[in-house]
Amino acid sequence: MESKGQKKLIPPHNLSLEKVVLGAMLLESSNIDVIVDMLRPEIFYLKEHQEIYKAILSLYEDSDPVDLLTVEECLKRKKKLSMVGGVGYLVELSGLVGSSANLESHVRFLSEEYMKRSLISLSHKIQRKAYEADEDVFELLETSEQHLFETREHLISRDFEEIGISLPRVLKEMDRRRKAEKKEAVGVPTGFPNLDRLSSGWQPSDFIVIAGRPSMGKTAFALSILRNAAIDHGRPVAMFSMEMSGIQLIQRLIFAEAQLEPRQESSTDDWERIRKMQLKEDEWEQLVNRTKKLAKAPIFIDESPALTVPELRTKARRVKAKHGVSLIILDYLQLMRGETTRSFQGNREQEIANISRTLKALAKELDIPIIALSQLSREVEKRGGEKRPILSDLRESGSIEQDADVVIFLYRPEYYGIMQDNEGNPTRGIVDIILAKHRNGPTGKAQLKFKSEWVKFLPIEYSEVNEETETDLSPHKGDTPF
Repeated sequence: MESKGQKKLIPPHNLSLEKVVLGAMLLESSNIDVIVDMLRPEIFYLKEHQEIYKAILSLYEDSDPVDLLTVEECLKRKKKLSMVGGVGYLVELSGLVGSSANLESHVRFLSEEYMKRSLISLSHKIQRKAYEADEDVFELLETSEQHLFETREHLISRDFEEIGISLPRVLKEMDRRRKAEKKEAVGVPTGFPNLDRLSSGWQPSDFIVIAGRPSMGKTAFALSILRNAAIDHGRPVAMFSMEMSGIQLIQRLIFAEAQLEPRQESSTDDWERIRKMQLKEDEWEQLVNRTKKLAKAPIFIDESPALTVPELRTKARRVKAKHGVSLIILDYLQLMRGETTRSFQGNREQEIANISRTLKALAKELDIPIIALSQLSREVEKRGGEKRPILSDLRESGSIEQDADVVIFLYRPEYYGIMQDNEGNPTRGIVDIILAKHRNGPTGKAQLKFKSEWVKFLPIEYSEVNEETETDLSPHKGDTPF
């Protein structure tokens, strides 16, 4: 209840501008073309103005002429003419406009007033919901944030852009790529020169899937990517880990950075001593000194188990807005859950399809690459030969292959007892990084060294682009190799 003498708050609005905007459309129908995509009926504060605009919009959408007489007739048919103030009010509106030069600016201002009213209304709804004892607080947070984000997106929504305006920006970006050092990474660098030459780094808005069977080193590869981007190139990176705790991930990063060597070469006992942190004083000093830069690195880790799609969206938007992250890594896709409010009736394939679509949409929305680790099906193990993975091995959903811009497989020949490649080179510690799908570039293969003792991937001195391999590496229909 309002206290005595308390001033009643009036929602933000500007009736004068509303009249000018309506009058401009009544006076000259060509003005509608300029603002129709920016203007919705609810942007007008007065109900009468909303009804007048609905009549104008109805005529415009039917390709009928829009003027004082046609709008009057339309309102008559809808039995709304007297409600809006009659013909006299329409005449008054059409006589208010001297020039339509600032019409777009007027509409933008009205949109901002509408946004303020929307925020006031939303805050009241949130308040009422928060008082309800049976309301799920996390669902309320997700719903509230989603509405806030939609309100913001409406305010900054983009219209068509002329190619003459876009072209200089695109040419500038192409020139930057052309001049990139050694023509390697122009996105977020992977930190591996041979892979950067093949992939050009992780590109904004790309959804990247890194897949492999267990023990292929997916998490170690992801941590190497994270480390290289954050420490070597100063790019803020966020990692969502549903399989390992934050402490475990940080311990792995510490070991990878410290690069402690056993005192007796190839001594299993000595490596076990290091893993158990039975370190001598000089080893401990080396570990501490080499990992100091980790403390300053722009790395953000979330260890929430079984993230849902709404939770991921919320956290990703927040970490992007607060810390300006340029890369998000998700470990791993199959541990995620779909929308909490949507029932997939036990259909895991549909749920994974929903998750992969969301990740692609989120990458585009945030304009950063999102990397998701993924398991491969057991079909790989059932095949004979080298057991190299192919795209159909992606587990649980063909939509992962469809939604992903890049699909990378990790393959360790020695895991399957293959100790030499076709040229007779030893395969111990070698991992094939198979670029099986690349929507905007070539497919192929790069090789990296995996140092299992440090749980770290390292560059090796050569790479190759495979045009013919036992794996299907050819561009898919619709893909555009450059």
